[in-house]
Amino acid sequence: MIEIIAAIARWSQLTANLILFGSCVFLAIIWQQKSILETPWMMRLEKIFPWLAGIIVAGLIGILATTTSDATGDVTNAWNPAVWMEVVQQTQIGHIWAARMLFAVLLFCVVMKLQSSVRTRGHHVLWAVLAALPLIAGTLMSHSSADEMSFTAIAPYAIHILLAGIWFGALPAFLLILLNLRKEMGFTAMQTAVGYLKKFSAIALPVMLLLMITGVIVTDRLVDEKYYALVASAYGWLLNFKLTILAIILVIAYQARNRWLPLLERGKNEQSRDSTAHLTQWVRIEFVLALLLVLFATVLANTLPAKHAMVENWPYPFRFSIDATWDQPDVQDKVWSGIALFVIALGTIWLGIQLHWSRVVKILVPGVLGISSMALALPPLAVEAFPETYKKPTVPIDAISIVAGAHLYAENCVNCHGPQGKGTKPSPDPDVRDPTDLLTQEHTAKYTVGNVFHQLSQGIPGAEMPGYADKLSEEERWDLINFLHAMSRGFDARLLGSMIVPETPAIASPVFNYTASDGSSGNLKDFRLQKNVLMVLFAWPQAKDRFFQLAASYDRIRDLNTEILAVPIHPLTDEQLQQITEIAPFPVVTEGWREIKDTYWWYRRVRVVPDLSGKGMFPQHMEFLTDRFGYLRARWVAQFEGFGWQNVGALTLQLTQLNQEGEIMPPPGEHAH
Repeated sequence: MIEIIAAIARWSQLTANLILFGSCVFLAIIWQQKSILETPWMMRLEKIFPWLAGIIVAGLIGILATTTSDATGDVTNAWNPAVWMEVVQQTQIGHIWAARMLFAVLLFCVVMKLQSSVRTRGHHVLWAVLAALPLIAGTLMSHSSADEMSFTAIAPYAIHILLAGIWFGALPAFLLILLNLRKEMGFTAMQTAVGYLKKFSAIALPVMLLLMITGVIVTDRLVDEKYYALVASAYGWLLNFKLTILAIILVIAYQARNRWLPLLERGKNEQSRDSTAHLTQWVRIEFVLALLLVLFATVLANTLPAKHAMVENWPYPFRFSIDATWDQPDVQDKVWSGIALFVIALGTIWLGIQLHWSRVVKILVPGVLGISSMALALPPLAVEAFPETYKKPTVPIDAISIVAGAHLYAENCVNCHGPQGKGTKPSPDPDVRDPTDLLTQEHTAKYTVGNVFHQLSQGIPGAEMPGYADKLSEEERWDLINFLHAMSRGFDARLLGSMIVPETPAIASPVFNYTASDGSSGNLKDFRLQKNVLMVLFAWPQAKDRFFQLAASYDRIRDLNTEILAVPIHPLTDEQLQQITEIAPFPVVTEGWREIKDTYWWYRRVRVVPDLSGKGMFPQHMEFLTDRFGYLRARWVAQFEGFGWQNVGALTLQLTQLNQEGEIMPPPGEHAH
């Protein structure tokens, strides 16, 4: 019940606000002289302004009541003004609501004050400006502002709403003019009305174009490359319905502008009456569809955006992927040919209008060409998909999960894929595929993490890969996938060296929990947006000289906004730990070290030592530099890369460069992708 009330409150408030704003903009545009005040349609339109302003205020009260119920989790609070005031005073949503209500009350007071006075164009401009304020303030509570409260995030949506108001809000005035015209068919009344309608029609086209452009910008931000969610989520289907309604409205608007309005202007009395009737009928339909469009927009604004939607069950046996298919034979030729054919289809629409083709031909020719273009361009971009294709991991990719996955890999996968994932055991059967190289081959374009989960669960037809759904729990399968991801990411880390590549973070550092000798504990993510981390994986006592060097430079390193974490690669006795802490002023990890070293071992490779066969070697000393945004930026493997950071000046130079870099987004979630 509360959800229904909330939807009605949002829809009625937005509809009233858009109509009041758009009507005032329309009146300001067509204003010519005071005689317009005496027209019946004008008087009828202005009579509803106070009611619209009142609905805005009432709708906002309903929004506050239902928001309070949702925020507190108590339905009874929807009827408790005392709790409303707590929400208004103590939450950001409440502060924004207060601003909207202030603007709405101001609008109501000004409309009521000026209702009885002689209006001018300035009055309607003032009302339009005041009506715009609640709309703009409302965008601060939108999905566009949820992730980032900035001008670039909010401005496109605010402009989109105002443009929608200019178009939608003028429809009632348009309709009232036509209804009045059916009663007054004199030449002067006809020409005056046609003049008003032509002015509206002239601004409607650029407004609709800008409305669509800003809509694309807003939608792209809320989709954020998850375009598949547009056909597999509630947000996507609502958006598709909204676009379908908009397409119908555009067809009606085109007919009104290019067919009925010219007939109305040129026709005689009987023709004019007929044209007026047709135009009135279609504008009524357009207005009803516009009300429905606003309703869908209201529901859409309160639906989880596509970029956050979880598509747990992909309903199609295929998906489209340019990355996975673009380099395959003939794909580019077919796609470009399809695009060219689609452009020709658009051209035939214009050609049909110019040559006055029949209605059937104007629909049939572009339709056939358009369908043919899609049939040519889309199939080459399709790849196999499964119900789990867009399923997201439920286990974060951290050191604990990676190590658990490594044990599962050793128990279940190593016999076929080899200890390092190279797929070292070919199948003797020529009809059976050899085990996949999980280490050095790229799989991310053709196989999403959900695809890997499906194959791990159900097996791979035509290969010796069995399904593990009955043997491993879902959490264990995600652990195994996280390990495979870390193994592949570790191979990419061979391109790292002791010198950072400026402004090009690519590899996320695996996160981990730890407890240190100085009593500190936490997670690698605790340093995000604050400090760089120099992680030293060491063997004792071989690292004693390096520890003396780092201890001597510790203050200098800390001044460069960097913390050192020392992680042993072998168990330390109490005596060894005491020796280390007497030298090292920085934390030495005493709990969690085994998971850290087992995880970061996969990031050991350098260009000249690929280390791909057998079980692999373990360098006795490695140092990893993670920037303050969570990316692995440099690595020094003492066994293979010479003196490296033994020259502390070379290390501090890298830290200085990291600190000079601007802010970047942290890695996109702590899950495999």
